[in-house]
Amino acid sequence: MFDFVRNRKRIVQVVLILIIIPFALWGVESYRMSGNTAEVAEVDGTAITQREFEEALREEQERLREALRGQVDASMLGSAQLRQAVLEQLVQQRLLLTRARALGFAVPDAQLVDLIKNIETFHKDGQFSQERYEFLLRQRGLTPVVFEERVRQEVMIRQLGDPFSGFDFVTKPIVERIIRIAEQKREVSQYTLSTEQYLSRVSVDEAAAKGYYDSHAGEFRVPEQVKVDYLVLSPDTLEAKVQVSEDEIKAYYESHKAEFGAPEERAASHILVKVGAGASSEERAAARKKAESILAQAQKDPGRFAELARKYSDDPGSAGKGGDLGLFQRGTMVKSFDDAVFSMKPGEIRGPVESEFGYHVIKLNEIKESTVRPLAEVKQAIEREVRRQKASRRLSEVAEQFSNLVYEQSESLKPAAEALGLQVETSGWIGRNGMGAPFPVNERLLEAMFSDDAIKEHRNTEAIEVRPNTLVAVRVVEHKPAATRPFEEVRQEIVQRLKRERAAEMAAKEGQALLAKLTQGEAVDLPWSRPITVSRQQPHGLPQDAVRDVFRVPAGQLPAYVGVQMPEGGFALYRVSKVIDIGEIDAPKRQAWAQQLSQLLAQEEYKAFLESVRSQAKVKINREWLQAGTEPRG
Repeated sequence: MFDFVRNRKRIVQVVLILIIIPFALWGVESYRMSGNTAEVAEVDGTAITQREFEEALREEQERLREALRGQVDASMLGSAQLRQAVLEQLVQQRLLLTRARALGFAVPDAQLVDLIKNIETFHKDGQFSQERYEFLLRQRGLTPVVFEERVRQEVMIRQLGDPFSGFDFVTKPIVERIIRIAEQKREVSQYTLSTEQYLSRVSVDEAAAKGYYDSHAGEFRVPEQVKVDYLVLSPDTLEAKVQVSEDEIKAYYESHKAEFGAPEERAASHILVKVGAGASSEERAAARKKAESILAQAQKDPGRFAELARKYSDDPGSAGKGGDLGLFQRGTMVKSFDDAVFSMKPGEIRGPVESEFGYHVIKLNEIKESTVRPLAEVKQAIEREVRRQKASRRLSEVAEQFSNLVYEQSESLKPAAEALGLQVETSGWIGRNGMGAPFPVNERLLEAMFSDDAIKEHRNTEAIEVRPNTLVAVRVVEHKPAATRPFEEVRQEIVQRLKRERAAEMAAKEGQALLAKLTQGEAVDLPWSRPITVSRQQPHGLPQDAVRDVFRVPAGQLPAYVGVQMPEGGFALYRVSKVIDIGEIDAPKRQAWAQQLSQLLAQEEYKAFLESVRSQAKVKINREWLQAGTEPRG
């Protein structure tokens, strides 16, 4: 896909993320309405408040939970490393925004409106809906003012990064040299000295095992654990009691029809005659004349369009595919291109269409009409959604009652369960880090669960919000203090561990000795494996260290030998017997690699730019507060 498509899509994706993750890593000044205004950091005289940081941290914690499907150590969610990473993101955001403003970057209201109105998520019946726009923002706890300021800031930062979007000066010799290095193959055979081969030659006495136990006692420490009764109040736990009528399902379907269909899509091909940002009027005129010539050829013989694209197009992403851009929806491309495509008939060839990237000759290949799925097909999904929404509303109505019952009747969770139609469940053993918990946890809940009040006084914990719209209260029913497993219980485990360590050392020692003989030219009879062909991109199971060393061997000194310690223990020898260079490099491959290298260089330049911006700024971090930490919420 050509550059302007990528750039537009990136902004659209960012906007959608802003809808889904309302507070993620954003230092929006207009959001500072209330709450803790203590300074966590200061960037060129402007503060990042504790409130901003805590909102960003909470959303990053939620993102991690979702990404890991809940299988996340709660101690990690409150770790200094995560807190540091979140703060660095906030600082970088503030630095880039300040630099963008200083350089005069701005987003006119008209551009902002156009961008938001083209987001399909805000559409109803194919058109932007102000009502739906405001409804979706309310669902995420946002106002239009805050959301629009976030979008404006994101676009400004993207504008700042646009000059780093790619490099055009990666020369053909450099590209070809890198391709030949990357795609070169080598034929290797392997001989492995496995740890298992040496286990029978190793013994571990009682004194060694006991010495290891005494010096590694922490490895055999069993952390404090509890079993608890628990209640979870969330939309999920309330849904079972929610009834959904046929009328509610029909009403939802009628008001959300746009969600149950596919919008119109069009498939087009194009030929780009690129025009640089600083091109003179003469250069622009020459480019337009070239595009007009291409247009005339394409219209004269439409069947040659793909051939002409391969020959003339300056878009490396589509030229090799005959200019084919595939199917896309309205609003995906920049406006001039979009308007042209969505006003054409199948088979029509039009141009030159001017955009910020140059002149385009466009061919419309296909129109895929919009569709709406019938109610019967989506009824179950609607019922689930309406039930979820009603459960969420019910949650907001009973959350305070739940908290009060758990607190006021602290000797049992049953009164709260009975009043709200919930079920008291009992867990297995839960560690101090939250592992084993069958319900979502955070550090605040873990602190309460392992407190004297819960363990010694046998009181309910308070109802704690462990993530948005989810409250949990627990009652400890059994407690196991931290303890060290006795030596007799772990003796055999230690013996096996020490035997493997010593066997691995023996394998490595003998492997190094064999390697020395082989590299000195001595004849060593080894049962080498059948040769396999490997490349840097397709190592076929070779460890990373082995691949590195295999390709360091000079091609003119074969056979050659290398050896590496295996990740799982043992030692592997490799015999390099053949070097296979690639043949002729065709244009599509060269273009693809040039594009990748361009992007890589751009990333490195952008990284250097960020470091430069950071080095010139005055950034103060409240390290003491950051290390001390606060209890993560949600």
